[in-house]
Amino acid sequence: MRGSCRPRATRDRAVCMTNCPTLIVTVGLPARGKTYISKKLTRYLNWIGVPTKEFNVGQYRRECVKIYKSFEFFRPDNEEGLKIRRQCALTALNDVRQYLSVEGGQVAVFDATNTTRQRRGTITRFAEQNGFKVFFVESVCEDPDVIAENIVQVKLGSPDYIDCNTEEVVEDFMKRIKCYENSYQPLDEVLDRDLSYIKIMDVGRRYLVNQVQDHIQSRIVYYLMNIHITPRSIYLCRHGESDHNVKGRIGGDSGLSGRGKEFAKCLEKFIQEQNIKDLKVWTSQMKRTIQTAEAVAVPYEQWKALNEIDAGVCEEMMYEEIQGHFPQEFALRDQDKYRYRYPKGESYEDLVQRLEPVIMELERQENVLVICHQAVMRCLLAYFLDKSAGSVYLFKSVLFIKSFLHQQMSQSAYTETKPKTPNSKQCRCRSTVARKNSLGRQEPRKKPRGTRLGGAVLFWLCPVEIITVHDH
Repeated sequence: MRGSCRPRATRDRAVCMTNCPTLIVTVGLPARGKTYISKKLTRYLNWIGVPTKEFNVGQYRRECVKIYKSFEFFRPDNEEGLKIRRQCALTALNDVRQYLSVEGGQVAVFDATNTTRQRRGTITRFAEQNGFKVFFVESVCEDPDVIAENIVQVKLGSPDYIDCNTEEVVEDFMKRIKCYENSYQPLDEVLDRDLSYIKIMDVGRRYLVNQVQDHIQSRIVYYLMNIHITPRSIYLCRHGESDHNVKGRIGGDSGLSGRGKEFAKCLEKFIQEQNIKDLKVWTSQMKRTIQTAEAVAVPYEQWKALNEIDAGVCEEMMYEEIQGHFPQEFALRDQDKYRYRYPKGESYEDLVQRLEPVIMELERQENVLVICHQAVMRCLLAYFLDKSAGSVYLFKSVLFIKSFLHQQMSQSAYTETKPKTPNSKQCRCRSTVARKNSLGRQEPRKKPRGTRLGGAVLFWLCPVEIITVHDH
């Protein structure tokens, strides 16, 4: 039925969080961060369990016009260019309809300039005809330094400017912006008072929110008011080996083992070598993370939200004991690890909801080291690596890579974030922290290379060489 969630059979069995599909529409001149916002928003909504997909009209244009020549393509008097761009927008909207009406998507992000009231009216009518709600996200920026920085940092990686130097990119792109300026009609408090939108001014200095209609739109506003683009580093670190790790028991609140304390000393050395300005350290309220943080010798904050997943009646048991005492529960967990909830405990789905305030605060912060637990780290990595909520338990393969201690991840507006493996040509030395091989010798580490997660550089540190970790 139009305007309502349809039953569907998908592998992730996504829970419907909207009463009808939502179309998010970006608005703004080029180089205002629309694609950055679109990607971040898509990543966040997928992480909290709302199936979301981004539709970047620029990508449709690149598929249609294989070779970009210059800003002339965007001139308002270029009839051929206008025809192609209009057709690309219509093709993207048709794909939006397919995704929301047939494929079971709940939110689509239509990423384009959409700078005229006429274009936005066309999109609104399209949404009404298909039973979709519309929420506009406008990014306004008049700071020339921010615009110039965005052009250099983002557009240099654009497929439009392959083999171009910085000067050529800046000159051409500034002329492209000029092509849009004369016809740009920003969202207006009076003329657009009936529309639902958020206007983000000067990369988050001010916001204007109008006509928020439902829960999803309020979540979108909440998220967009927390993100920023300040360059920073985020370190995700597992605690050192605990006494329960040695015994093969899950959960509990045991302290560090001897090898766990050894890892904590290595972590201290690593952090000192990085010379990180104003580093904040967050831990859970459990002994093993606190003891790991105390070795770093910097102030730390305890977060209850960072506590390990609650195994309920299975706390402090070995997996063999769980299988023996609760065979049905053991089998149910294997069937759906994401939604399986321990008796009187939690599921990964519960954990994602618990960690949402942590993600929001991480987006607001600058340099942060998070010392946490395996299940918690999986959920955080799923967010930063742009994975759906239902895939968090699959991060065993990522966390257990034994060729390096930590890894740097990246994402720009035009590239997909992927973990770099030890075999990648892009992988090289980042840390001087040594690991122990099977003979107990110290081996130097290699540094992986990457760019930024839209302003943040993400590292994760995992003491896989000196602890035994059980699949939580």
